[in-house]
Amino acid sequence: MSKTKVPIVAIIGRANVGKSSLFNALLGRREAIVANEPGTTRDSIHARATLESGKDFWLVDTAGLKDAADAFELSIQDQITEAANSADVILVTVDGTTIITEEDRRVAKMAFKSGKKLILLVNKSDKAKKDQIKNFEKLGIKPLIATSATQKRGFEELEDALEEALPPASIKEADDRIRIALLGRPNVGKSSLYNAMAKKQQAIVADRAGTTRDVNHTIVKYKNRELELMDTAGIRRSGKIERGIEQFSVLRSLKAIEEADVCFLLIDANELSVALDQKIAGMVKEAGKGLVLVVSKWDIKEDKDEFTRDNMAPGIAHDFDFVPWAPLIFTSSETGKNVTKLFDLTLEIMERRAQQIPTRDLNRWLKSVTDRHPPAGLKNRQPKLRYMVQEEGNPIPAFKVFGSQTKFLHWSYRRHMDRMMRESWDYVGSPIQLWFIDRDVERPKEFKNNGNRDSVRRKKEQ
Repeated sequence: MSKTKVPIVAIIGRANVGKSSLFNALLGRREAIVANEPGTTRDSIHARATLESGKDFWLVDTAGLKDAADAFELSIQDQITEAANSADVILVTVDGTTIITEEDRRVAKMAFKSGKKLILLVNKSDKAKKDQIKNFEKLGIKPLIATSATQKRGFEELEDALEEALPPASIKEADDRIRIALLGRPNVGKSSLYNAMAKKQQAIVADRAGTTRDVNHTIVKYKNRELELMDTAGIRRSGKIERGIEQFSVLRSLKAIEEADVCFLLIDANELSVALDQKIAGMVKEAGKGLVLVVSKWDIKEDKDEFTRDNMAPGIAHDFDFVPWAPLIFTSSETGKNVTKLFDLTLEIMERRAQQIPTRDLNRWLKSVTDRHPPAGLKNRQPKLRYMVQEEGNPIPAFKVFGSQTKFLHWSYRRHMDRMMRESWDYVGSPIQLWFIDRDVERPKEFKNNGNRDSVRRKKEQ
């Protein structure tokens, strides 16, 4: 193995032998979905893992190996083969409470064929007898380690084996990595777009709803920036979510929103004006994340002509009028239409979100806006807006506006200020936060020290 390459450890085995439980136990956190149902894991899930010695490696959890009954199952099996072939160490996992099955033998044969370092894990050993565990020696894989994911049995021995097999390596994640979450209802083309952006078959694509259950991650480089793509499970209406695996999948999608910097909301070109799409956009807005509205499957849009897009855009804008700042883009993962533009949009959004506006420019802008259109109030009160500052260190563009009677400021004026700020500083694809604070309640240190520097200097000169 190359000393410069971060090694890969793949967990393979037939369905329901506890691979995902081992995966989570080795990581020390709940990363893959675990359920008492064969075939829970469909995609190859990977995560960073570290030995006690400090050696880093990529740990890969795969779907259960079985006969490929259709094209969908075949794509799953291809991913298992790919994971095994790219791994440096393969953890062949079997169920210690059962006898050796034909599928176990197939897994062992495939592992031997790879020519990689093998470790046999006889899992669920807390429920197995010694003779049952010893019986798996017939597979011919050494070392054999009896493990229990639930009780962490055999983990010290496994760590020692990995320590011996793996070279020193360190995974360094870029501090400025941009995280992109692909969101939407089931079967709107998230995994297809994910694959088109990654330019490799990372997630499973199939013409059926609910294919992706875990959140899949991959990292791509674009214009010298690292972007992490997160393909999520489809989000259904609350009443449509089944208990168990699907519920966990939806929760992971919601978590992906929190982890993301920018979210792509995919909308099916053949199924517009869906209330759930608007709800998801609202969730992204509430989380303060960047947002792009992506109309997918443009290549198979029915009754399409050269004017269709221009005719559709106003209707979509109307449906999403609560996020007028979100750019709208029409894509096709099949033809690659506008896929590269999504990368450019992401970089532009992140650049705008990161811009810092000098306090002097903000207050000059505030005076111009309030002089031209004085604040509107409620209950016959007249709010006064006197100065503003930008919050430092906030990933969301956030501003404090100080004045008097601010709690009576009309909602329409808040929206007016949001719109005027965007005209001046172009916060494309991003929500902004405006906090209105009564001057008597709080006066920021940054304004005391910096914001009024010009007036202090004028007083000294006088």
